[in-house]
Amino acid sequence: MGAQDAARAKPTVMHVRCPDRLGEETYRQVLEQLAGLSPIVQALPPSAALVELKGALRYHGTDARHLAEVLRVRTISRLGIDVRVGIGSSITVAATASAQVEAPGGVLAVDPDQAVAWLATLPVEALHGIGPRQAEALRDYGVHNVGLLAAIPPATVQRLLGGRAGRLAADRARGIDPRPVVPRTLPASATIRTTFPRHTLDGADVRAALLDTVVRLALLLRSRGQAARALTLTLRFAGGSTWEKTRRLAEPSHHDDDLRTVAYRLMDAAGLQRGRLTGLTLKGEDLLDANQVAQQISLDTAREARLVAEAAVDRVRDKYGPDVIGPAAAFRHAS
Repeated sequence: MGAQDAARAKPTVMHVRCPDRLGEETYRQVLEQLAGLSPIVQALPPSAALVELKGALRYHGTDARHLAEVLRVRTISRLGIDVRVGIGSSITVAATASAQVEAPGGVLAVDPDQAVAWLATLPVEALHGIGPRQAEALRDYGVHNVGLLAAIPPATVQRLLGGRAGRLAADRARGIDPRPVVPRTLPASATIRTTFPRHTLDGADVRAALLDTVVRLALLLRSRGQAARALTLTLRFAGGSTWEKTRRLAEPSHHDDDLRTVAYRLMDAAGLQRGRLTGLTLKGEDLLDANQVAQQISLDTAREARLVAEAAVDRVRDKYGPDVIGPAAAFRHAS
């Protein structure tokens, strides 16, 4: 084997799993640590990431396992968390390997020439990309491990799991996964917090506070030229407990009406009865440039009128301040 063949045989894809329920700020700091190892980092929020090490190995003069151990030392010493790292020649192998690392942290590197044999010993649900329903369908037909999945003709797997899903499963069971690591940073978010001056039970007061929070978040997004694909509502209760839920928007938006509809549905999902609230947080997530949002032709004249009014209100705010005008219902909270 020549030098170039030996280089190609090295596992160069790193899949990093952070602890569950990792805060967004800490996750961003983990991504910064990864960027110190390689410029090709793909964020997989909320708590994972991919790293392409092909050029980094040559730069650092070491192997992937050593870089993974360096990463663990840095995250433990600087951030106080341990990570699980899988290393392989493809995204599938690396991600499958990281899931096999025993918590709370560690490194598992799979050599390219051993990848297919290593995958074959795993249960089908352990293969990255196989969901619970797919695993159940395969088990119903006696396919209990990845080796059996790899031995089945791809056409048969497609009949069991469906066209594209079956083709991907058959390829990945054989170690075939040509996907590259695509550099992607963590999408920005926008957050508005509201704190109640006293423990609040009144549903009307809570709904007014939520509306005020929605309006402020929408205004922040429009001022940034961004639109949100999802909203997360966090409720804080007396005693320190919290409730949190995320819902995606039908289309990315920064308009009051769209955000309000989703925020109200989130609040309804909380099923509040006699919970004493101390505050709430509304976060716009998975943001993108508003110019990238397709403008749909609308036949809803009432909506079009509201959007025209929203633009006029924004001009008033620009001139006289953000608190000078807003929905009447929100002023119940303001008072």
